[in-house]
Amino acid sequence: MNKKPVWLPALLLICLVLSAPSGVQAAQKTDDLVKLEGIEPMVAKLMAEFKIPGLAISIVKDAKLIYARGFGLGDITNNLTITPETLFAIGSCSKAFTAVTMGILADEGKLDWDKPVREYLPSFRLSDPIVSERMRPRDLVTHRSGLPRHDLVWYKASLSRQELFDRLRYLDLSRDLRQSYQYNNLMFMTAGTLVGSIAGIPWEEFAKKRILDPLGMASTNFSVTDSQKSGDFARPYMVVKDKVEEVPFCNIDAIGPAGSINSTVIDMTKWLILNLNKGKYGEKADKILISENQLAQIHAPQMVVPDDLKYAEFLYPAYGMGWRINAYRGHLMVNHGGAIDGFSALVAFLPRDGIGVVILANLEDSPINGMVAYNIFDRLLGLEPVNWYQRIKDDLAQAKARADKKKMEDEKDHKLGTKPSHPLDDYSGEFENPAYGIMTVSKDGDKLQADFHGMSLILEHYHYDVFQVRCDLASIDHKMTFVTDVKGNIASLTVPFEASVKDIVFTRKTPPSSTDKNPEGIKEKAKR
Repeated sequence: MNKKPVWLPALLLICLVLSAPSGVQAAQKTDDLVKLEGIEPMVAKLMAEFKIPGLAISIVKDAKLIYARGFGLGDITNNLTITPETLFAIGSCSKAFTAVTMGILADEGKLDWDKPVREYLPSFRLSDPIVSERMRPRDLVTHRSGLPRHDLVWYKASLSRQELFDRLRYLDLSRDLRQSYQYNNLMFMTAGTLVGSIAGIPWEEFAKKRILDPLGMASTNFSVTDSQKSGDFARPYMVVKDKVEEVPFCNIDAIGPAGSINSTVIDMTKWLILNLNKGKYGEKADKILISENQLAQIHAPQMVVPDDLKYAEFLYPAYGMGWRINAYRGHLMVNHGGAIDGFSALVAFLPRDGIGVVILANLEDSPINGMVAYNIFDRLLGLEPVNWYQRIKDDLAQAKARADKKKMEDEKDHKLGTKPSHPLDDYSGEFENPAYGIMTVSKDGDKLQADFHGMSLILEHYHYDVFQVRCDLASIDHKMTFVTDVKGNIASLTVPFEASVKDIVFTRKTPPSSTDKNPEGIKEKAKR
């Protein structure tokens, strides 16, 4: 549902009343809050400039919550404000929870990080049988499986977790195992499947029983369906053509271990404190949820992440297990971002300094999460603040310029004055890929359109049998090529849904229309 553009010049700030500890801690807390003075107007200004409807922040220092506030609106239509108890989707910040469920099983001797995955999941299979045999549980949660993202296999698809797991074998790998860093959600889904298989209960149930319940994260859940039953949840928004629009909630339960958790900054503070306390929790930090040894492995670099080291404040990033590992201005930093339709999140902490930050926003691809987090670190570390606002603003402008330049370069290959080789009716039908599923193409007046996982795709003729495919809400912008067989019938279509491998081939499933030269249909699958 479309909404009018939203500007929030006067944002309501809601402060959670915090009980003040006594003695030295009280003095320390007061000193920390003094360092944070002025942060509210800065956040409000950034939200207004970047059109962020709502935001929530919590800050931890020395294993204590020192700050928690909500800014702006969680529901624009009904003018509902954000509080520290407002639920947001945290996206890929869920990945660290999956790693900890594995660490808990390792503590119990039920999982060995370095035994073959197939010892736990005999049906696990990738397209390369050798990689399938060599894959270890550690590889699943470190983005080094050799499998690129292939996100459009699961995004918006009405598939179960088991169905996604069964389709892994049809996906092309782009690298060898452990050769290079390639972010991948499907492997985290597989890790959750592994946890469920070992534990004998679904990953969600195990994570709730062994993490959420002990920590008292009572508001946290594993599905946006459950979030909408709550009395305080943020609605999702994104900027479309410079306007803030509400978008539908995206149910990603099937890929859940990679990113389906929804939480509040108050609940996530408890998670932060667990990580800062090396696996211990409770008022006296005398209870052990996960051993210090296992958590240390989760927080330790496992795979180098290529980076141009543009800014001197950061050094040689790596990926641990569900966490990014870096250094910020000489201070060890563990962090992870998250993003799913209408939401973005950042969880970051400096383990040697006892500082942690959670930032949750109800705008997709919010650019201010990093600006705010780094500013908080600068303040609490007593460092001269870096102008991250200008840097990130410049980075966004440069990225747009590069995208515009690439688009112009691509247009050089555009052959003008051409037309499709067949009547548009001949392109209609169902086309199927064993991993990606069904693409349904149909004629809409004098144009073509397509349905893929329930998403309506616009197909604009580009040249010959190539069509530009667009879907703004799903950030799809690709060129689709229809392929004919030797009899002249439209037999398949290809589209580069995953840039690092060959174009994804969808073979015609339904018979061609009666205007085709072969009305009985194509029986052989188009070859890659």
